[in-house]
Amino acid sequence: MTKPISLIQFLIEEKRDGHVYSELSLLIEVVARACKRISVATGKGALGGVLGNAGSDNVQGEAQKKLDVISNEILLEANAWGGHLAACASEEMEDPQPIPDAYPKGHHLLLFDPLDGSSNIDVNVSVGTIFSVLRCPDGVTEPTTTDFLQPGTAQVAAGYVVYGPSTLLVLTFGHGVHEFTLDREHGSFVLSRRGITIPAETSEFAINMSNQRHWEAPMQRYIGELLAGTDGPRGRDFNMRWVASMVADVHRIITRGGVFFYPLDAKITAKGGTGKLRLMYEANPMAFIIEQAGGAATTGRERIMDIAPTGLHQRVPVFLGSKNDIDIATRYHLEADQTRG
Repeated sequence: MTKPISLIQFLIEEKRDGHVYSELSLLIEVVARACKRISVATGKGALGGVLGNAGSDNVQGEAQKKLDVISNEILLEANAWGGHLAACASEEMEDPQPIPDAYPKGHHLLLFDPLDGSSNIDVNVSVGTIFSVLRCPDGVTEPTTTDFLQPGTAQVAAGYVVYGPSTLLVLTFGHGVHEFTLDREHGSFVLSRRGITIPAETSEFAINMSNQRHWEAPMQRYIGELLAGTDGPRGRDFNMRWVASMVADVHRIITRGGVFFYPLDAKITAKGGTGKLRLMYEANPMAFIIEQAGGAATTGRERIMDIAPTGLHQRVPVFLGSKNDIDIATRYHLEADQTRG
């Protein structure tokens, strides 16, 4: 029987292979420990008094759940003193959080969505934490928002933790995607899948069909072909899944393939929006993971990780998952643009 490999042992092996260096390894260990605390809090549910609204709004004007606030505080506290960060930024806060002067500063920037899908927490559906790691620009000792505005291609690590029947950490350093399962008896993450790849084609899609009437024509065309099944141009039947928790929907793709869409639509543009999901906290880290697993991630018109960010809370459309299917949906949008142009 093969001896289980812990996250710490995995990180040591990655350092030996030159894929990770000490400060980055420490950062991932700290984030993983913080996520174990979040897992405990989510696991207590009503018994821990953590369900329901917090009575406050985040920077986007969205009502915060109690666990949004708790998860945010856990991650901020865990990363404040270790000397591995120059600053961090959270979806829940308007501005970056500097490292207190009393503590040493590192050379990395951490961005995170502390509790993705928190609207599902009260009904006991899987939620998660998403994080992205960037290098702090050389010579910068007091990072500002501008220092965080790096394209997704600059990420040195990204991952997410899904809090479900088991707690899972999915992680990439740009050398493949690996999954770790939290052993609750021993309190450590253990490698459960190495070198994850997703199939290039799929028969499963995730999208909020209630917004169908608001979609652009190429999105209507693409989903219409899927719904036509064996009678349509794709020649096979498709299944639809929609959890409304990005972590849960993406983890299904990482597990068995599929595609996930949150397209631009008339409801978003009517409010002056450019998309629904946050580029820095959700789209970039998930795009990094999906691409490293052999998939594709676009806005419907361009590769997500090539976008030059203009704001810390910038929003974008998101198409990600099995490569061939994402390529088709993206091509339909580009062709429609050319026809209009």
